This record gives sequence, C-alpha cells and structure tokens, in this order.
Amino acid sequence: MFRSWPALSCAVFGMGAVITGCTTYEPRPLDPARHRADWHNRSAGDESVLLFADRLAERAANPAPAFDPDDGLTLPEGELVAMVFHPDLRLARLRAGVASASAEHAGRWDDPEFSIDVLRITEGVANPWIVTPGLAITIPISGRLGVERDRADAALRAEIERVAEQEWAVRHELRLAWLGWSAASLRLEEHERLLKSISDLSNSTALLAEAGELLRTEAALFAIERSQRGYELHRLRGAVAEAEQRVRAVLGLSPGAPIELVPSLDVHGYADDGGPSEAAAGNQTLARLRTEYEVAEQTLRREIRKQYPDLTIGPLYESDEGQSRVGLFGAIPVPVLNANKRGIAEAEAEREFARAACETEYERVVGRIAGARARARALLAEREHLVAELVPLVDHQLADARRLLELGEGGGLVLLESMVRAHETKMHLIDVRLDEARVRAELAFLSGPQIGHEDPEVSELSDSDSGDEVDR
Repeated sequence: MFRSWPALSCAVFGMGAVITGCTTYEPRPLDPARHRADWHNRSAGDESVLLFADRLAERAANPAPAFDPDDGLTLPEGELVAMVFHPDLRLARLRAGVASASAEHAGRWDDPEFSIDVLRITEGVANPWIVTPGLAITIPISGRLGVERDRADAALRAEIERVAEQEWAVRHELRLAWLGWSAASLRLEEHERLLKSISDLSNSTALLAEAGELLRTEAALFAIERSQRGYELHRLRGAVAEAEQRVRAVLGLSPGAPIELVPSLDVHGYADDGGPSEAAAGNQTLARLRTEYEVAEQTLRREIRKQYPDLTIGPLYESDEGQSRVGLFGAIPVPVLNANKRGIAEAEAEREFARAACETEYERVVGRIAGARARARALLAEREHLVAELVPLVDHQLADARRLLELGEGGGLVLLESMVRAHETKMHLIDVRLDEARVRAELAFLSGPQIGHEDPEVSELSDSDSGDEVDR
C-alpha cells in the first residue's frame, strides 16, 4: 500500500489551486472596420481634445485663449489636436505603459518551486515506494531585487522623457507643416491677385489695340502673360491642397475631416536670450539621454549585484519503505567561475556609450542653435531690407506706370514689367518670412519648452484619449 498518497495528493491539489488563480488568456482580434469608422469620425472638436485643452489650461501659468475650433483652427489649437490624435504619440504612450507595468511588478520574489521524486524499489519489499517532495524558496539576500526596482523606475522615467521628446517633435513637425501650408496659401493669394490685375489690363489693352492707341504686339504680351499665369495657378492650387493634407496627417485627422485652418507665419514659444549653452538646457533629447544614462547606471548596479548569491531554502519530506523523514535543504551558488563577468562588462560598455551619447548630443545641439541663430539674424536683415527699401520702390514704380498709361504717356510694356517685378518681390518676401519662421521653429525645437514663455507639456493622455492671421 502507498502510504504517501495523502501527502502527494495534498501537494498536487495545492498546486492546482495556485494555478487556477493565474491570469487567463482572452483573445482580442483586430477590427479594421471599426478603427476606420472611428478615424473618419474624428474632429478637432472631439471631447478628448476639449478635455485635454481644459487640463492644459488648468496647469498653465499664463492660460491661452479658450480652445474653440469652430471659428477656425489656429496653430496653437492645432498643437493640442496633434497631442491627442498623432499616431506616433499613441505608440509612444503605449510603450511607456509597458515600462510602467514593468516598474509596478519589478523586484518581486521568485515563485516557490515545488519538486517531487518518486522511485519504486524493484526488489520484493513490503512498501517499494520512495517519495521525496520538496518546496524551494529563493531568499534574495544579495539585494538584487531592490536594484531591479530602482532600474525599472529609471527605465520608466526614461520612457516618460521619450514621450515628452516625441510630443515636442510632433509640435515641431506640425509647425513646419503649418508654415509650409500658410506660405503656399499666401503665394496662391498673391498669384490670384496678379492674375486678376493682368486679366483686367489684358481686356483694356485689347480695346486700345483695336482703337489703334496701342501696338497689337504689346497687347498680345498681356494675353500671353495672362495665359502663363493661369497655367501656374493650377500648380499653386495643387501645392496648397497637398500642404493642407500634410497638416491633416500630422493632426491625426482623416483627409475629409471637417476643419478650417487659419494660416500663420508666426512661431511662439522661443526666447532668444542667453548663449547657446543656456538655450540647450531645456532640450528634450538631452533630457531623455540623461535619464537613459541613469538606466545604464542602474543596469550596471544590477549586474554587479548578480555576483552575490541568493539563498535557496525549503522544507524536505521523504518516505522510504514506509519510514517518514522530515528535514530542511538549502543551496547557495559559489561565484568563483562565472561571477557574471560578461553581464558586468557589457553593462560597463553600455554606460560608457550612454555617457558619450549624452555628451555628443550636447555638442551637436549647441552647434545647431548657434548656426540657427546666425541664419535668423541674416534672414531678419534681409526681410527688413525688403520691407524698408525694395517693396516701397516696386510699389511706387507700379503706381507711376499705371498713372502714365492712363495719361497716354507710357507704354504697356513698362506697366507689365512693373507688375511682374512687384509680384516677384512679394513672392520673395513670402519666401523670406517662411525661412525666418522655420528657423525660429528650429530654435524653439532645439531649446525645448521655455519656462515662462510656453505652457508645459502634459503627457497624461491614455490610449482612449488618443496663431494669428498672417500680416499681409
């Protein structure tokens, strides 16, 4: 008779009870149709965007105007929409959720390990069974678990900084897309204005040519210019439509979402004070690299702790030929051959790499800030020259040419040339303003959120959540 069956049955029953308390798998298949419908139903006025704008206003030292996309979406309002719907931010926040789950459960003791040996004596004995069950518990006397918790916390901070960096990059991406669309819209308006003026003059010069008051060759030049500008108009309209779709993509909205964008060539959130090194203090990439260096430090601590052994101990029961024995067993590794030398060497190399990444990025950011500031000064001087000297000259020349033609003392070619020259000057001014705005956007991106100049970012959106008129 097998007298150890009761003890074995209790052990198996206890293990079964533990297993039934484990997490079970529940499938969750993809639903493309539902996602497509949700995406097409998104709008700038969704409740998730309104709630995010309210939370941001509560935390801001200098609250911005109330969020109201119904009267047209401005660039600052568009940044709020992108914070909620941009696809890369959704992935970044979910990735941070993985780090959060890891930090929440880091440093737990290893589960006890139940083992059992069952032997049967082949010789003829009264009780041929030898049963040896055991329960092993690992006691972390090395302190490794505490270090693992510290490393998991550092990894979570690094992921949070990565989300903040991604948010700042999305704002920069939206600003560049918005500036490009705004400049394309201004070019289209200026071109339409020129085309209307040329069309009006083309009709007038045609009548003058029929009356013999103007050479037909000069009148034909107006018709040719009108045709050529009409051809260019289609290209500019296509550029505006393409740029608008690029803005919609950054906002995370579908191509047909109801939205009216307000053009702007102004970039807020950058204060040009202090040297490049001071400006780089708030750089988001540097902030993320500093937290990653802390992760490398904690990783090295963990690998060093792994040298030191943990104690494995537990009760032991044995039944041999009907004789029961109760005892205790223990085991501890002896770190004389391995001692986790490979893990320590790799962690040291990773720490040096993290240090170099932080230091070289600092050098790169400071250099880019200095270069961008130099370009900003040059563009400012160019714009001031255009506004103060060239624009007034071409406007005056155009007005004189119109007056002389009306008086019959000037030719149509002079007026046409004056109109084209004024148009090219204004188009060049738009390009200069665009370049200047892009440089300021680059400086704002490199410098990071400026305390006192821009509201702080909020990286608290869950997966479910997930400027001014142009001066003519």
